[in-house]
Parts: sequence; structure tokens; C-alpha cells
Amino acid sequence: MREMTPVERLSLYLQLTRLNRPIGILLLLWPTLWGVWIAGNGHPAWPIVLIFMLGTVFMRSAGCVINDYADRDFDRHVKRTQERPITSGRIAPREALVLAAALALLAFVLILPLNNLTLLLSVPAVLLAASYPFTKRFLAIPQAYLGIAFGFGIPMAFAAQQGSVPLVAWLLLLANVCWAIAYDTEYAMVDRDDDIHLGIHSSALFFGKYEVAAIMVCYGMTLLILAVAGKTLGMGWIYYVGLAAAVGIAGYHYSLIRTRQRTACFQAFRHNAWFGMVIFLGILLDYRL
Repeated sequence: MREMTPVERLSLYLQLTRLNRPIGILLLLWPTLWGVWIAGNGHPAWPIVLIFMLGTVFMRSAGCVINDYADRDFDRHVKRTQERPITSGRIAPREALVLAAALALLAFVLILPLNNLTLLLSVPAVLLAASYPFTKRFLAIPQAYLGIAFGFGIPMAFAAQQGSVPLVAWLLLLANVCWAIAYDTEYAMVDRDDDIHLGIHSSALFFGKYEVAAIMVCYGMTLLILAVAGKTLGMGWIYYVGLAAAVGIAGYHYSLIRTRQRTACFQAFRHNAWFGMVIFLGILLDYRL
């Protein structure tokens, strides 16, 4: 086999880190920005914003690499994933681990200027991101674990700006867990047959024929918890307009997933970037206006 050119290897790295598919970055970015803006009382320092945005990209990319490393044997049996860089043999497993470690190190370097509590919280954040791909083997609802991993930037944002992690930070994290169960169950509905064949756990399998109802309950819990958090913070009416817009988006997702068709479920999953965005816009504009 001929040696790959740098451009070809870079293309494989982009596939491996999913930088060519930014939906995952957005699903991690929006809740992080919820925390950054609220912890900064609507006026976070721009270096903090930049640190957390870049850290989101690095950690999500590292998580994707670990995911493909963990699933490399499973992916051989799924047509959609057979050509992933590790599974297809174009990237060696050891090389993938080095790449993941390098990305995690870059994320850690970013937070070095921050306080000790933020540095301390980075340890469970890394452990959560690295261990999530393996939870599909034994947790009935690994999507809940994903929600913790994807939302851990929230307590870190409070630690970085307030030097503590108040109750409202954990409420925001809990809201993100409910949201992650909702959107990742939509994704799991796409892969349901493959997961059954491979013996992998997912919330779509756990909820069974009630998965659509469970998704809508999780959306409802997300918005209820965010409403409680808003009440605790004394947020104004614009914040609740953002939540109302998210209700409408969740309703649109129901119209897609109720048929349980794969294409429609995947469309609903991808559309969750808008759900997170309107909530953030509600936070942003409420502080501004």
C-alpha cells in the first residue's frame, strides 16, 4: 500500500474527528454557552468565551476519536460505519489514541490560565468524555451518561467565572442530560436494528415502543428544569420566549419521529442544533435587553 500524502491523512483526521460534521460540536457548544453566559451574568469576558468555545471543539473531536477506537470492531458489521478511518484500516488504532491524547492536551492547555477549581473539574470532564463510548456495553441508557459528558462545560464555566459551582449550574447540567436523552434517542432510533444485532445498549431499545413518548417527556423535562433555573436566576420574559421557541421546535421533532422512519429520525436529531440555539439566544437577549 502506498504511503498517504499529508493532504490525504488530514482528510482522514477530519473524518475521524467529525470536524466535517459539526452537529456534534453544536450540541456540545450550546449548553456550554448557556453556562458561560449565565455564570458571567450576561457579560462573560471574551477570553473565557474563546477558551470554552475552542475547548468544546477539541474535546468533542477527541471524544469522536475515542468513540471510533472503542467501536472499531462493532463498526465492521454496520454498512454505514465500515469505511470509518480506523475500521477500514487507514488509521492505526495507536495513531488514533495519540491524536485523541493530543486534542485533549490542547484542551487542557487552554484552561491553564484559569483557577484551580476549573482545573480540578477538567479531570472528571476528560474521564467522562473518554469513558462514554464504552458505556454502550453495559448501561441501559448510555445517552444519560452522554448528557453529563456533553454538559460538564457548564459547571466548569461557573467555576472559571465565579470560583464556585452553585445549584443553578447543576440544574442546567440536569437539563442538558434530559435534552441529550431526547436527541440521542432520536439518533438511536436510526441504528436500532444494528444495535440489536450487535448487542449494544441504547435508550431507543430501553424505551421500546414508548420511545417517542419518552423523547417528548425528556424535552418537556429539559424545558421545565430550564424554567426553574430561569426563575431562580430572576430571568426576564425574553428568556421564556426562547424556551417557548424551543417548545415549538420540540413539537416539530415529534412530527418527524412519530413515523419512526430512519431518515426522519436522523433529521430530527440534526435539527436539535436549533433547539439549543434558541435557548441560548433567549439567554443572550434577556441579559442584553
